[in-house]
Amino acid sequence: MNTVTEPAPSVIDNQPRDPRRQAFEANKLSKKLHRQIGQAIADFNMIEAGDKVMVCLSGGKDSHALLDLLLSMRERAPVAFELVAVNLDQKQPGFPEHVLPEYLRARGVPFHIENQDTYSIVKKLVPEGQTMCSLCSRLRRGILYRVASEMGATKIALGHHRDDMVVTLLMNMFFGGRMKGMPPKLASDDGRHVVIRPLAYVAETDLERWAAHRAFPIIPCSLCGNQDNLQRVQIKAMVRDWERQYPGRSDNMLRAMGHVVRSHLMDPKLHPFTTLRASGVPDPAGDKAFDDDDDGCASPAALPIRLEQG
Repeated sequence: MNTVTEPAPSVIDNQPRDPRRQAFEANKLSKKLHRQIGQAIADFNMIEAGDKVMVCLSGGKDSHALLDLLLSMRERAPVAFELVAVNLDQKQPGFPEHVLPEYLRARGVPFHIENQDTYSIVKKLVPEGQTMCSLCSRLRRGILYRVASEMGATKIALGHHRDDMVVTLLMNMFFGGRMKGMPPKLASDDGRHVVIRPLAYVAETDLERWAAHRAFPIIPCSLCGNQDNLQRVQIKAMVRDWERQYPGRSDNMLRAMGHVVRSHLMDPKLHPFTTLRASGVPDPAGDKAFDDDDDGCASPAALPIRLEQG
């Protein structure tokens, strides 16, 4: 297992501190991350005995942390599984192609570098000033699916975290007009691959702290990293602001994605609104006509009095 002793002097809060205190806090963070990833893997049965898990390594903090933590967890896992790191070199100008191979060799991790010039394709097809993420993502996904088939990978692990999942839900609501999030586990459209997101329960701020502690060789995305007007960037900033004002809000939104009350939405494909009739039979498991909210609304006991006065 990877150790968490002797962390960098400014890992946790950017302030010089007692090295023993730093080690304690880094160890605490390590336990939290391992617990959250282990819980996500168990909740959604992400990794099974004999799996060959292809970890998509972009060079960013999230995918670095994913690989790092999965390597550690594999040593204590109750089932045996393989890990192989795959990086897609998209031929972006200035991309330091030596960094990841050197890092992976030093850690003894099997890896494959796939060289595909998607950068030129994106630059050619996307007009100047428009965001490139959508096309880039589609090209990257198709290539990674092909590589997974060629390698015989049974699972494809991506580094999306809790905040990515919440932001995706809000983006689809605000700009797509649909209730659609980013699932922790899904089958590809062609039914040939299973994609998993073991960081589903992990906050991005914790990944930032872990990346600083582990001193990963971070490679920024020079293709789209400077597009500050992206809708996703704006939504992400809004969610972070909410979290600062109301700690725990992001966790609540993630929890809501797993507690869907179909009868209280508006999709007739999920609930028989058109044929709904009063049965005259109480449903002890059903929702009440007036739910008890914590936003200043009256409690159920007070409702009859208020209704009579109205």
